[in-house]
Amino acid sequence: MSAASEKTRVLTGITTTGTPHLGNYVGAIKPAIEASQDPNVQSYYFLADLHALIKCQDPRRVQESRLEIAATWLALGLDTDNAIFYRQSDIPEIPELTWMLSCVCAKGLMNRAHAYKAAVAENEAAGNQDPDKGITMGLFGYPVLMAADILMFNANRVPVGRDQIQHIEMARDMAGRFNHLYKGQYFTLPEAAVDEKVEVLGGLDGRKMSKSYNNTIPLFVSAKKLQKLVRKIKTNSLEPGEPKDPDTCTLFQIYSAFATVEESAAMRDEYANGIGWGEAKNRVFEYLDEHLREPRERYQALMEDPGHIEQVLLKGAERARAEAAPLMDRLRQAAGLGRFV
Repeated sequence: MSAASEKTRVLTGITTTGTPHLGNYVGAIKPAIEASQDPNVQSYYFLADLHALIKCQDPRRVQESRLEIAATWLALGLDTDNAIFYRQSDIPEIPELTWMLSCVCAKGLMNRAHAYKAAVAENEAAGNQDPDKGITMGLFGYPVLMAADILMFNANRVPVGRDQIQHIEMARDMAGRFNHLYKGQYFTLPEAAVDEKVEVLGGLDGRKMSKSYNNTIPLFVSAKKLQKLVRKIKTNSLEPGEPKDPDTCTLFQIYSAFATVEESAAMRDEYANGIGWGEAKNRVFEYLDEHLREPRERYQALMEDPGHIEQVLLKGAERARAEAAPLMDRLRQAAGLGRFV
């Protein structure tokens, strides 16, 4: 067994429908980039652009998002020598495996998928006679595509939020069913890795930072735009001099997600001493601007050099396919689709 195959395999997909924001960085990008530098882990990071088509039919937006997300991860220090970084759509074995898994996956299992059930409930609440109105096969079957993403590289662990645990369980179900039907250990059963310490940042309005709420602070906006957005963060009406509670304050939460323990403790003292909201927002802006200045410059340089990003992704796809192609040959043989000679 090779040293690479003995490493723990960790896989993360990034859906390419939006512009990365501070919440993405704190919740997913920062811990993933740290993991990419661990020599004991074989990390797989991919742009989930096939998944993007489920909810976005704007080709320009999908294309822009793929470039922005790739540039973001590279600008923030993703180690592409250790980690394998690729576009999902560059691996033709993934849709082929999706079909194979579809043929062993019970429809009843897909009926229980959270996203599908939520879409049906929305139709029923709206009084639609057809509970499946507007629901595509992409939405209905996307847990199968997600299973193919995971099982193609026999990932041991998949970092997810609690809302995604069901999909990992479904991938395990499909893997076990395929192994049983075709009498072999073709797939590792993946485990969901839920990090309770990963922080969910609040947005401009105090709700979870999310593009669906239109309350995000994009990672690499200009300093001027960043200052404007920080000033829009919702605070209460307490005056300067009045003590303030940092634990219920989005502004403090964003600051402490980037600051050191000591810096956060010092800011907590400032809140107790009644720092004014204007001063607090200036401090947060200045800290974020300083923290993001260098990666912002790298990001801008990368966005102006899409050819470099393309080469990085093609190299990643080559490494990914070096694993995917032999596995698919084995799976075809197992299912009776192998070559005659």
